[in-house]
Amino acid sequence: MKELHLQKINHSIKIGNICKDLSPTVTEDTLFIENGEPIGFYLRQTPKKLSMLIDVANNELNSPRVPKVVMDRGTRKLTVSKGLNHVQQYSASLGACVPRAHMRRDYGRTSQLHSVASAKTFIKAMLLACCEGEILLKQYMPEQYEKQLKLVQENVPKKYQLTNLFTSSISNFNIAAPYHQDRGNLKGCVNLIFSKKQDARGGRLHIPDYDVVIDNLDGSMLAYPAWRNMHGVTPITPTTEHGYRNSLVFYSINGLQKFMEEKNAAT
Repeated sequence: MKELHLQKINHSIKIGNICKDLSPTVTEDTLFIENGEPIGFYLRQTPKKLSMLIDVANNELNSPRVPKVVMDRGTRKLTVSKGLNHVQQYSASLGACVPRAHMRRDYGRTSQLHSVASAKTFIKAMLLACCEGEILLKQYMPEQYEKQLKLVQENVPKKYQLTNLFTSSISNFNIAAPYHQDRGNLKGCVNLIFSKKQDARGGRLHIPDYDVVIDNLDGSMLAYPAWRNMHGVTPITPTTEHGYRNSLVFYSINGLQKFMEEKNAAT
């Protein structure tokens, strides 16, 4: 695996800016290192077992069996001459959700998708895929694995632990997010991002602090601490009517410590 030593640069990009169509700078298996510390890695292709699980989860996500939240960002007519169509966007979430700040009492809550019978295959495939991803994290970043295991155990009630290392998941269909920083994530943890792409261009992850553009190929995996830097996704352009780029993401949220403290105090 290639090592890429990250160096911060000056840039003018701000949170909320739209990511431009950028060419990839990371196209092969890579371990990301900053100040001598491994902070993430990219795999062009996952092992066969994990790849099969991601395929099952992706097929279920693309089916009506999994209820989705539709993202309405305005219609955009693309020219028939280029064989392009309107880009539909939607997402599906699993696991713990961020406590609602507007409620009188903060509390943890779990995605309602877990109670949908038709989504059981999707949920099972996602959880098994995440466990396989955790094995790879332990293989390539053993210190991070142990650190994250400890962070989740100490900061997340057991009932909100989706897996050993993660509280939550979101699967995005054709969503090219503007530049943002996942400040609601548990600091010190990495995200796992599995990509599926068919007849589509773009959907690459740009981290402007290092001017790194990661080529999220079909079947690829990215482990990265999304809380650490601002990042955005390049435009996704289907090249056929059925083209898409999906990202299946696992992460751990912050803000559940209060629930843990109150629970412990009551016992």
